[in-house]
This record gives sequence, structure tokens and C-alpha cells, in this order.
Amino acid sequence: MGPDVNPRQRNRRGQGRLLRDEILTAAAALLTESGSEDAVTLRAVARRAGIAAPSIYSHFTDREAIVEELIRRGFDELTAAVRAAADADPARPLRAACRAYLDFATANPAGYRLLFDRRRRADSRLTDPRPAAELLGADAFGTLVRLIARPGAADGDAERDAAALWVALHGYATLRQSVPAFPWPDDEQMLTMLIDRIVQGPQVPAT
Repeated sequence: MGPDVNPRQRNRRGQGRLLRDEILTAAAALLTESGSEDAVTLRAVARRAGIAAPSIYSHFTDREAIVEELIRRGFDELTAAVRAAADADPARPLRAACRAYLDFATANPAGYRLLFDRRRRADSRLTDPRPAAELLGADAFGTLVRLIARPGAADGDAERDAAALWVALHGYATLRQSVPAFPWPDDEQMLTMLIDRIVQGPQVPAT
């Protein structure tokens, strides 16, 4: 048994959920350590979790199902971070949310890339246009919309500005990781420029 194997006792009856979480924890560790989803194989996950590979099939149909669950959990973590930051700074909730977004991308580079850059299954539902509310990450995007919305604004203004701000944040977060040697502006200066130039009118504190 290799050095990265963690032998474990069989879960008692009713502890299937615990094993599922251990599988995901092992997969997330492999992703973080390697920086690539290619390291997340059924054999590697089983070895890291200290279980036999066939045990995985009781919880996930295949490797893709594990990766998709990592993506769902990643978006949940991003949403929680953005909302918590906005709630903690009622004077400047949008700026705090944007800062939390960038911090998440910096602290979880491999996990952040996984949310947006990986190739998905050949499924038309993943490419056909759908309402934003039906997509993974909808809650995080909805938070930006809520923070940008202004009384009296035209329908769709908040969604449009939120989409533009998301594009800018993602582009900055991605380029900053890809080209770290570039003389990027200070993060706070960048946030000021993005928010001031994209979001029209005064910010309204979240309620």
C-alpha cells in the first residue's frame, strides 16, 4: 500500500454519507495539490481515501460525477463567501462582494479554474442558452444583481451590469493567475475602476 493511502475502517451502517464526503475530500485534495483535474481519477481518489475503487460506485457513477459535484460545491462556497462579505460591509456591499470574489479565486486557483474552464460532457443542455437562474453559479450571480439593483432603474439594467462586472472580475482573476509577472494595478484600484465604470449611478446598501 503506497504512502499516500489512508487505510480506513469500513463505515458502520448508515454512514454512507460520511464515505461520500470522504471521497469528495480526497478528490478536492488531489485537485488542489496537482492544480489539474486530470489528477482526479477513480484510482487516485480511492487510494487517497483509503478505500477500494469499487466502493466509489455506490456514491458516484463515474469520475465525471465526482468532478461535477466538486463544481457544485465550489459554486456554493463562492456564493457563501460573496454573500458573507456583502453582509459584513453594509456601507459598501458590492465592493466587498467583488473583493471576496477575487480572494476566492486567489485562494483556490485550481478549484476556481475548474468552475469555468473545464470541458463538460457532450450534452447540448450545457451549451444551449438558458435563464441564468437555471445555471450553476446562479446564486452568486444573483447576489451581484441584487447588490447592483437601483430603485427606478429599467428592467434588465441590473442583470446587464452584473454580467459586465462578472466578465471583468473573471477576466482579471484569470489573467492575474496566468500572467503574474504583468504589472497589474493594485487590487483596490482595479476594483474601483471596474465598479465605477461598469455600474452606473450610486450604490445602494443591501437590505
